[in-house]
Amino acid sequence: MMTNDEIMRIAMVQSAEDLGCQVEDFTKNSNVIVPLKLGTNAKNYYKLPIGANFISYGNNIVVGTNAELADLIKEYIDKFEFYHCFETPNLNWLNERLMPKGYKVCFMAEYYLPNVTRIPEVDCKYDLRILEQRDFTDLYLPEWSNALCKDRKQLDVLGIGAYDEGKLIGLAGCSADADMMWQIGVDVLPDYRKQGVATALTSKLALEILNRDKVPFYCSAWSNIRSVRNVVKSGFIPAWVEMTVKPTDIVDELNK
Repeated sequence: MMTNDEIMRIAMVQSAEDLGCQVEDFTKNSNVIVPLKLGTNAKNYYKLPIGANFISYGNNIVVGTNAELADLIKEYIDKFEFYHCFETPNLNWLNERLMPKGYKVCFMAEYYLPNVTRIPEVDCKYDLRILEQRDFTDLYLPEWSNALCKDRKQLDVLGIGAYDEGKLIGLAGCSADADMMWQIGVDVLPDYRKQGVATALTSKLALEILNRDKVPFYCSAWSNIRSVRNVVKSGFIPAWVEMTVKPTDIVDELNK
């Protein structure tokens, strides 16, 4: 099994591919701005157009940006402490200046990687089964929308199902969003929550992914406390944060 250092290195290599920067940029003590260039092997869920994408692994901010926004982005990350650039009130400063240029802050998320020394072997009272891609055919339903993505079915490669007397009551699935990194999502039916099902599914799927020499990762809004509690119980730790700037019409469409 990979070490924690190897896992972190793989994640940074992938983020460098996603921005068009150097891996070493994430460990510098000063901020870095590069022209945004999605690499050939960038994560599958990135969609152009992107005005700017901010990534921090805890040392600085590395930003990939288009030429139109480069000066404004530099002013922003020079003005505020790097970790404050991902929160209000400072985001208001940025958004007010982006809007006349036709852009807004769009996506924000925190990402987690496994601590391989802490992933628990969690049991629950339900039957857990390993599922392959062929098993997902009839599972693209609203109740499993975090575990599986019907718009990218070809990327859903592995899962763990929890069954109560043959009824699927919980599902963790992973999408091959990058060659070496598979993202975990999990759903549990409302009547079966708060019984440890999500943690059992997430931790077991993480181990299955690692056994296939891939890196499991998990994404959550910082305010989704239920999701954060689950991933921490499952042996993951915060690894990096991202914030994406998109054209105004795209953001407005998402808010309809």
